[in-house]
Amino acid sequence: MATPAVEFHAAARSDVGLVRSNNQDSGYAGTNLLVLADGMGGPAGGDIASSVALAHLVPLDTDTHTADSMLALLRDALMDAHDELSERSRRDPDLEGLGTTCIAIMRSGNKLAMVHIGDSRAYVLRGAALTQVTTDHSFVQYLVETGQITLEEAEHHPNRNVVLRILGDSQADVTPDETMREAVLGDRWLLCSDGLSGVVSPETIGSVLAEIKDPGQCAEELIRLALRAGGPDNVTCVVADIVNSGSFPPAPPQIVGAAALDRNAASRGGSSAAARAAALGNKKGSDLDEDDLDLEEKRRPWLPFLITALVTLVLAVAGWGGWAWTQSQYYVIGQDGYVVVHQGIPQSLGPWEFSHSIEVTDIALKDLSPVDRQRLQDPVMRSSREQIDEYLAQLRSSLKTSGEGTEGSQSGTSTSPDRVQSVHSRIDSGVSGSTVKA
Repeated sequence: MATPAVEFHAAARSDVGLVRSNNQDSGYAGTNLLVLADGMGGPAGGDIASSVALAHLVPLDTDTHTADSMLALLRDALMDAHDELSERSRRDPDLEGLGTTCIAIMRSGNKLAMVHIGDSRAYVLRGAALTQVTTDHSFVQYLVETGQITLEEAEHHPNRNVVLRILGDSQADVTPDETMREAVLGDRWLLCSDGLSGVVSPETIGSVLAEIKDPGQCAEELIRLALRAGGPDNVTCVVADIVNSGSFPPAPPQIVGAAALDRNAASRGGSSAAARAAALGNKKGSDLDEDDLDLEEKRRPWLPFLITALVTLVLAVAGWGGWAWTQSQYYVIGQDGYVVVHQGIPQSLGPWEFSHSIEVTDIALKDLSPVDRQRLQDPVMRSSREQIDEYLAQLRSSLKTSGEGTEGSQSGTSTSPDRVQSVHSRIDSGVSGSTVKA
């Protein structure tokens, strides 16, 4: 018996939240593609970063791709977005530090391909069971996995917003997690930024996903709950049902957040009790001038010494664990005409270097394509020596297939839908005028 054809019945919603001054999330819900990106960075950096990620992924929303090609297409789109963000940061000092998380799910036939980088999340509701299908690329997740803290402690950890992998201006690892799955009829998928998952429990999320049938109304209710919980961050949700093909009339794709025309829309919670409380808190913070702060310090002269002692203690406890983690990382970079392998991360603290070279390979930079040479001007990070060896094997394979000294080229989509052109135009015009994410 043939498997019935399926498709996405999806909706995307976004809100600036009750604290942030601008929305740096972007979301996309299409017939064959779902995307969620949570931007971060300097002036307008997060807006641009999440929008650039969408601009590179949206052209993949067609029904012409085979299941076998989906992961490679998604991976290439992410790396192209990463390269563009890195280049924008190099050209414009105001964009230093920009980056974005990203989750993308592509459908072909009855197969789903998913790529993920950062701490935005994907959940799937199957029957009554909600499962988180992504693993956060965050510092607290690393602490949980290594047994240093519990999941409950991670929810309130002061460094819970530290992300270890992003696309953009970062020397961190940019290798995405990649999975292939069956598109199971009746499943409901949720992609969300940490503006939702950080303040609404998985149990509540699961209940809403199970109870509200319409994807758009469901996304609206999830956002309402996040705002009622204080809305401390931008909150974006993409809800998608796996349905039989033709179950719903064709609908245009939805773009929300920083890449959307209404990116400057006010929060839905503008008149709520939570919004009034957040506004009051902001006002109290702004009312404290320098004289008030000086008075507070005089009243509590012991406070700076206590803070210093606590910071010293925390650094001493965490120091060894942090060093051990750095030495589990690897990167390659072009040096003195060859590709050189380093163990550690390409950073230093005073006289201490967190990496050292362990191998000078036989791969000469002059034999690589211009694209590969350009990429190797900066560290190419991986999470293990095995992944570094795989990258080196790819470089050697490119030498064999293209011939030594052959000029490389990059393939790309020849045409883009009108909506992709509008996303690109908003990246270079309106989005660049936004303010810094607090």
